[in-house]
Amino acid sequence: MSKMIITKEQYEFALARIEELLPLVGDDTPANDKNVVELTMVSDIVIAYETEHYPIEKPTVSELIELSLEDKGVTQKELAKCIGVSPSRINDYIAGRSEPTLKIARLLCAELNISPAAMLRI
Repeated sequence: MSKMIITKEQYEFALARIEELLPLVGDDTPANDKNVVELTMVSDIVIAYETEHYPIEKPTVSELIELSLEDKGVTQKELAKCIGVSPSRINDYIAGRSEPTLKIARLLCAELNISPAAMLRI
């Protein structure tokens, strides 16, 4: 199957059409409703264009740790105590100066609710 080429104009039209369709579709609208079908199709166009032109990089280990600390409201010092490393070691991970060992990565995943796949950047 060949890859669909979507122009910027088609993308912009699809975005505008989504804005028009969203008020017409609700959670209780049947899946075979013409507006739902059209919304799905134009959404696929937007997703395909954005995947091609605006790819989202997977977060680095340092970004994962930093974002997770912020989400949980935990300080670097508190995290360090929980996993048995120094606060400066946590700072090294966040600054990207060092990578955690597998043992520490496992502890970070458990403590911060980070998926192992995300930690391994899979």
